[in-house]
Amino acid sequence: MDIANSASIEMIPRAQDALSSSLEKKPSHGLQESVDVVSSSAEKPWSFYMSILLLGLVGLIVALDSTSLIVALPVIAKDVGGTSLESLWASISFMLVVTVAQPIYSSASDVLGRKNSLYVSMLLFTIGCLVFAVAKSMRVIILGRVLQGLGGGGMDVLQVIILSDITTLRERPLYMGVIAVFNALGNVTGLVAAGVFAELVSWRWLGWVNLPMMGVAFLLTFFFLDLKPLEMELRRMDWLGLILFAIGATSLALPLSWAGSSFSWSTWQTLLPLLIGVAFLSVFAWYERRPLEPVFPYRIFKNTTMTAAILSGAIHGLLTYTVQTYLPLFFQAVFLQTTIQSAISTLPFSAVVVGFSAISGILVNLMRRYRLVLLTGWLLMTTFLGLLCLVKRSTAKAETYTFQAFAGIGVGIILTVTAIPTQASVRHVDDTGIAAGMLVNFHLFGALIGLSIGSNIFNSVFKQKMDSLMDSLTTLPTSIQILQNANEAIGFIPSLRTLELPEPLMNIVLDAFWAPFQVLWIVMTCISGIGLFIALFIKELSLEKDEVGRQGLQQPLP
Repeated sequence: MDIANSASIEMIPRAQDALSSSLEKKPSHGLQESVDVVSSSAEKPWSFYMSILLLGLVGLIVALDSTSLIVALPVIAKDVGGTSLESLWASISFMLVVTVAQPIYSSASDVLGRKNSLYVSMLLFTIGCLVFAVAKSMRVIILGRVLQGLGGGGMDVLQVIILSDITTLRERPLYMGVIAVFNALGNVTGLVAAGVFAELVSWRWLGWVNLPMMGVAFLLTFFFLDLKPLEMELRRMDWLGLILFAIGATSLALPLSWAGSSFSWSTWQTLLPLLIGVAFLSVFAWYERRPLEPVFPYRIFKNTTMTAAILSGAIHGLLTYTVQTYLPLFFQAVFLQTTIQSAISTLPFSAVVVGFSAISGILVNLMRRYRLVLLTGWLLMTTFLGLLCLVKRSTAKAETYTFQAFAGIGVGIILTVTAIPTQASVRHVDDTGIAAGMLVNFHLFGALIGLSIGSNIFNSVFKQKMDSLMDSLTTLPTSIQILQNANEAIGFIPSLRTLELPEPLMNIVLDAFWAPFQVLWIVMTCISGIGLFIALFIKELSLEKDEVGRQGLQQPLP
């Protein structure tokens, strides 16, 4: 009898655990669930909300810096006497270094601690801003951009990792939406601020303006980001893996950035580093099964949802950065707008990206489901990128604004929602930060590939158009002879407004600039269709998990 009672008593907690586990797996859609989420949020300490503000500010600063140079670069190159090659390096150095640095910060923060890694990244970024702001040559500007990239890469990836540490999966969609607003706002203001500073004040303010924001970020980190202490074990660092990845990623990224512009794909300057990069990354992939704390743990990729989410995230990065880069140039070349006018014309795209980055997170938080929202985003982006292919010089502006706005809705939705299945699919809560960091890594690497694709498409199509024009003319007018070199086409776009050519010839030149954009939108639409197809493999998983990571915020004393 005693044994039976004892067994019955022992079974009670097991039954309770089983019931709790089943409830965790079963999504809840009722009003009570929303009340629980709100109640959970209301109990947060003040340090939590200030930490969310810190993470948003960090995201805004990095996004602001990653987009601003695109618009201001022609003015900078003219001011300091930079060559086309130096301008290329000033443009790509930030993205290259960010792409290589992010996985290093992800891995280091697991061993050295998130807060220590964040301090290092913020310090490097601040030094980079100072170097950039006082630079008197393009080489010093490139140095500043490299330092900014070393810091910005860490700030960008640690933003999402720390967010995953201090929030539960149950409440995370809401805060992802909040953080995404800051990121998207940085992308929008970066383009506008660059145009205003470059034309009306000084491009150097693109460096100076970051300093007060970095000061606030340092203070918020010091006083409010009170993370649980972590015992640092340097021996657990995957040093060899980090070296292999850094060499391989750099060797692979460099030729992708200059192929088709500075060097053709068939030259040794492109092929040799490309092959070296592939070789080192192959060795890196083979080696990553061995370390205690690998840079990219194999266990992360053992489910379909995680793999599909990361691949679709890479495609989203490819599309987003390419569209953000070429959309302002499209308005300048096709509609002959100024830098500031083109920044304003892209606001329909940028504004809805900001809005729906937040709305999608709130929507998932209310619905407790994400798959339908995510697929809707991919469908909208694919459809309306396709419609941009129809835009010509004679197309009404309202039509153009509508197409880019609906494409922006898709971009904003995917930006926020892709991170949710990525983190919901991890088996252990301490892997959540790794998964979040990997999504950011692949998103940026996709961006690098996208910019390379965009550059190659634009140069090759423009060259074909100019070759046919030169075949029909004995000589080109002096004012456009520079366009015989397709690499000069992007830099020549601001000069289109001041050209004085016969109307028939002017129309031919403008058509030569319009054609590359049309092909670019077609290619981006096809790639977006691939992203939509991959997203179909993302499964609907439960969001009802309340664990936080081992480096979450310390609870205040009662």
